[in-house]
Amino acid sequence: MEAVEFDYIVVGAGSAGCVVANRLSADPSVKVCLVEAGGSDNSLRVKVPAGILSLYGDPNYDYCFVGVPQPHLNNRSIPVNRGKALGGSSSINSMVYIRGAAEDYDEWAGLGCAGWAYRDVLPVFRKLERNLLGQDPRYHGSDGELLVDNPRDPNVLSAMFVKAGENAGLPANPDFNAESQFGVGIYNVTQDRGQRFSSFRAFMRPVLHRRNLTLLSECEVIDVMLAEGRATGLRVLHDGQQKTLSVSGEIVLSAGAINSPRVLMASGIGPAAELQGIGITPVLDLPGVGKNLQDHVDGMITVRSRSTRTLGLSIANLPRIAAAPLQYFARRKGMLTTNYVEAGGFAKTRHANGLPDIQFHFVPGYRSHRGRLIEYGHGYAIHTCVLRPKSVGEIRLSRDDSRRDVLIDHRFFTHEDDAMVLVEGIKIGRRIFASPEFDAVRGKEMLPGKDVRSDDEILAYLRAEALTVYHPVGTCKMGTDDMAVVDPATLKVRGVKGLRVADASVMPKLIGGNTNAPSMMIGQKVSEMILGK
Repeated sequence: MEAVEFDYIVVGAGSAGCVVANRLSADPSVKVCLVEAGGSDNSLRVKVPAGILSLYGDPNYDYCFVGVPQPHLNNRSIPVNRGKALGGSSSINSMVYIRGAAEDYDEWAGLGCAGWAYRDVLPVFRKLERNLLGQDPRYHGSDGELLVDNPRDPNVLSAMFVKAGENAGLPANPDFNAESQFGVGIYNVTQDRGQRFSSFRAFMRPVLHRRNLTLLSECEVIDVMLAEGRATGLRVLHDGQQKTLSVSGEIVLSAGAINSPRVLMASGIGPAAELQGIGITPVLDLPGVGKNLQDHVDGMITVRSRSTRTLGLSIANLPRIAAAPLQYFARRKGMLTTNYVEAGGFAKTRHANGLPDIQFHFVPGYRSHRGRLIEYGHGYAIHTCVLRPKSVGEIRLSRDDSRRDVLIDHRFFTHEDDAMVLVEGIKIGRRIFASPEFDAVRGKEMLPGKDVRSDDEILAYLRAEALTVYHPVGTCKMGTDDMAVVDPATLKVRGVKGLRVADASVMPKLIGGNTNAPSMMIGQKVSEMILGK
């Protein structure tokens, strides 16, 4: 096996890992290696916002995970799309820039995570951000690397959705990252003049010239090598060969809420009895590894419409489709600028306890009632997710001798409150769609369908159709209790020297919103911890 040594190795060129590698390699005296299992992000399908539909389910960009059957969702297996490319999931996501509510981070602090309250993380968010909209400087930064903008050419239905939300009693909210999330509006996006602006493009591409920085793409981590309680390197598969990457300083796992616990368990770090049961010799009994999985379970309302004002594939829409490439490449306008969830917002059901408990992602095009990514025709849809779920799942390794196959068990709806909140969320979504604002494009509700009216009928529909909006967190949580995997003050793995975790897996509780920006914040925080700032 070929051996190479570095001062720092960062695993995962995703939302958090790119920030970590950027900050650590700023010191030219240290050698930094960034390891990514996926390949290049240099494709128009990644760069052009509308290309997102072609990325899901493509093994060149997506791990294409599938969860285990969910008993409370009619034993269905739920797809779990996660980015496998430079930029990680920030290269296949919807580019929505949301941080979560201030109260989310104060709750983390209340759970024993000192240094993670809102007053602690707000300056970090501001440091990373280059806000192009002139939004309130108390909440936004203008000197960071991450560009935050509005969609370049929102579909007319996105503004229609905001007006309809106001008619349904929700305030218009021009900035979901300021004082309050409550209300509806056009989402901020991480884009650069209408192109996707992933974590890799923000934090890594500008510094790839650094001589002390090594990027290994298409390099899969097998496990962490340990000696006398210290992480000494990685075993990886690269260029068809098994190699050893040695480290004199630290390894930072930023592989995400699925792959970070996978790497730990493959290395013998995790619940000892479970590891023994699948033939892995435990090195450190750390029972919280892979536990505490939380995600936003989601239900959809989709409507067919004859209106070509909506996005869609149809003969009547062929002129717009034909003009789209020219509009995009000449002026960054037209259909190809859409991220499909240009608008949305946050609302409170009757079960809410002060904070919004549901989030909307509005789509100004027809979402297939048959589960297809592309469906002929026109329409519009609204996704509604449970913001702060109480159902908690886990991730385990399967017994297949590869140590690389994971069993993802969300355990959706195991807590009845989540189901009740989502039922109410569907009702609120319907009230928005019932607004006169949608009269001009009104059509047939395909899902749940006009005959699905009672709470029991809506719940039955959700059991048959609910999915996830792909925000898994919590599987290497920080904290001070027995199930904590990392120390909140350092993000060091408990009981191991030279090994940290920095990504969405360290969140003790799921934040109320999209997880891309918070993951970058975690990457910045761990960098400051390592550098002693």
